Amino acid sequence: MRSVLTALGIILGVAAVITNAAIGEGSKRAALEQIERLGATNIIIRSSKPPESAGQGGGQRRSFVSRYGLTRLDLQVLREEFPTAEALVPLKSIGSQILKDDLRRTSQAFGTTPELQEAAKLQVARGRYLTQSDMDDRATVAVLGAEIAKAMFPFEVPLGQTVRIDTKPFVIVGLLQPVGLSGGAGSALVGRDLNFDMHIPLTSSEELFGDTVTRSSSGSMQSESVQVSEIYLVAPNRESVLQFAALAERVVKVRHPEMNDVTMVVPYELLKSAERTALTWKLVLTAIAGISLLVGGIGIMNIMLASVTERTREIGIRRALGATRKHIVWQFLVETGVLSSAGGLVGVALGISLSLGIGALVPLMHKLPLVGGFFERNAELPTRLTESSIIIAFTVAAATGIIFGLYPAIMAAKKDPISALRHD
Repeated sequence: MRSVLTALGIILGVAAVITNAAIGEGSKRAALEQIERLGATNIIIRSSKPPESAGQGGGQRRSFVSRYGLTRLDLQVLREEFPTAEALVPLKSIGSQILKDDLRRTSQAFGTTPELQEAAKLQVARGRYLTQSDMDDRATVAVLGAEIAKAMFPFEVPLGQTVRIDTKPFVIVGLLQPVGLSGGAGSALVGRDLNFDMHIPLTSSEELFGDTVTRSSSGSMQSESVQVSEIYLVAPNRESVLQFAALAERVVKVRHPEMNDVTMVVPYELLKSAERTALTWKLVLTAIAGISLLVGGIGIMNIMLASVTERTREIGIRRALGATRKHIVWQFLVETGVLSSAGGLVGVALGISLSLGIGALVPLMHKLPLVGGFFERNAELPTRLTESSIIIAFTVAAATGIIFGLYPAIMAAKKDPISALRHD
């Protein structure tokens, strides 16, 4: 019982190290995967409504046209300045509503080019994506995101069906796989849920819709004139992303000095920032767990010191029978080493179990009667076990036992054999 209680500090310390590392690594990977889905070599330049435009339009029956954002000239200049870019893909927001029979949604339709599929890492679930032939023919075809396809066609296959953007009909030729950004970091970066996007050929959007989008609500009418909504600038490699981003900002600032109607998102910068933040938290959590190992080591030293006192007569008998001080030191070191190693193994098993259990149990916590109200239905805590955390935790645990057992072992070896034999 005393040995189990002695090893308890080591067991909990090792389990804490492994669990904290798994939670930190899982959270880091989840955040990084969402950011990487935007493309680690992408630079996203986006038109954004300036504050003065956003504040207009109050009062009754007011009508105005707000012009802002990227222009075709900006797009042309960027093409000239970045001849080595892998791709430079424009998106143009069109329409006020997407309709299918009585179903309607606020438009997230965009005119774009076939290169967007590669630039934005889009995967086609069924059908096909836009082609150059669609561009040349100004075809009235569309590719739907996963969520808008479910919303518009809950009980039918969307391929070959027709949807309308305002009054213009488009035939669905492809469905995209879920991009995994809904409600996550990526969705916040993009400013919308990409699963509700609808893509049509850029040439068709320019011919059928022009640059002005009009939306009316509560007796007010608001029109926005934006030539280019977004531009995906794809750098050749990760090493050149930051250089491309700095040059792109200088190019855009020539025509938008205050940058109040244009924003830039550089996923690679966010990627590196997330990695640094994750590393910081990982170090903090590991340091906290390391305190548990330290406490466990002190517990081992205390128990072994008590054991030396209790076993003084045993030590004297061993010395009288010929055991050297080295033998006594090794005897106690082996005991502490076995104790800490066994505790480390139990801690590893407990840490792995906790890491796997947390990831599986958190999504079910909302069903519990008392604490379920504190958890959302889609709550999750991703975990990811790493070999390094397991090896390091066990090694530190074993080393802790030996280091903290060394002093009691030396104290035992220094006892005078005659005095030890007289000890009652």
